[in-house]
Amino acid sequence: MTNSIRLFALTSLAAVVTLAPTAKADEWDKKTVLTINEAIQLPNTTLQPGTYTMKLLDSQSDRHIVQVFDKNEQHLITTILAIPNYRLQPTGKSKFAFWEVPAGQPPALRAWFYPGDNFGQEFVYPKNMSQQIAASAKMTVPTSAAQSTEEYKSAPVTATNETGTSAELDTNTYTAPAPTPTPVAAVAPTPAAEPTPAPEVAQVAPAPTPEPPAQLPQTGSTVPLIGLAGLASLLLFVALRSNQEKA
Repeated sequence: MTNSIRLFALTSLAAVVTLAPTAKADEWDKKTVLTINEAIQLPNTTLQPGTYTMKLLDSQSDRHIVQVFDKNEQHLITTILAIPNYRLQPTGKSKFAFWEVPAGQPPALRAWFYPGDNFGQEFVYPKNMSQQIAASAKMTVPTSAAQSTEEYKSAPVTATNETGTSAELDTNTYTAPAPTPTPVAAVAPTPAAEPTPAPEVAQVAPAPTPEPPAQLPQTGSTVPLIGLAGLASLLLFVALRSNQEKA
């Protein structure tokens, strides 16, 4: 399956052309069919009006390498080194961005964004073209001296300004911005729970010890004692009487 894009307007710096695809493009190699009605510049060739197929090379390197074929993929036209280019808002259609170039020259293809991707392919130009583009665009342009697919896998990429001076490529320009940390509201620490006091035990006064009575209570009558005394006297009298008679 492919994604056909027709470029009707090729204009200045960062001009983006978007048209509805006629078929879904291939996900794994980003295969896209591109139809143009006027010439455009690539880093190492110029594409004339016509239909072309673009896709990523299946490479084990961490580089982005783009291949451009004819319409039927029977002939490889060129191989281009690219670097990732981040965009904040992906779209559901392929997009192409172009560098501003001197008047009379074909527009120079800057980047290619596949539908739904945050990262697109920013094309790396040779030194002589980078300086021309930088002079018109007033921006630095990714640059490499590599000339073959093997060299693309490891060659350094620099940035060229309008005077032709090369400097280290600022990769932050082409990568996703660091997420802004979400402020965390200050939360007061929860005070430690105070220990629950033990229940108070009521103090019970000891029962008072009863004082002994000053006088024992009278528990019986004296009549039985009198009877006993009388009986004893009678027995004594009987005994004495009996002893007299024996005498």
